[in-house]
Amino acid sequence: MIYHVVTSAEWSALPEEPYAPASLAEDGFVHCSPDEATTLAVVNAFYRGASRPLLALLLDESRLTARTEWEAAVPTPPPGVTEGTLFPHVFGPVDRAAVDEVLEVVWDGDGRATGLAKRA
Repeated sequence: MIYHVVTSAEWSALPEEPYAPASLAEDGFVHCSPDEATTLAVVNAFYRGASRPLLALLLDESRLTARTEWEAAVPTPPPGVTEGTLFPHVFGPVDRAAVDEVLEVVWDGDGRATGLAKRA
């Protein structure tokens, strides 16, 4: 499984179509993370101000029709992520059938992401 962070509003928009975030048009791929710990580091580095609830999609790579490549973070990984960690990049829309589970980011009192939980 690979992880992709998305706001609830973005995920809920156009549910009958494959999911295509802005990064697909801007960067040419959908940003993903290899595991929960890396996902939380990404959330704390880039998504602390994002609207909530913030979600993490668990994607089954074998069910994606778009090519996935594992690449180094450019220019460097976010704080808390080991140098040399490879990030999965999906080079096309995410097939909704590839989403194995949708989890919600859990926040502490200081506004830091501390875990992922099943949605209520």
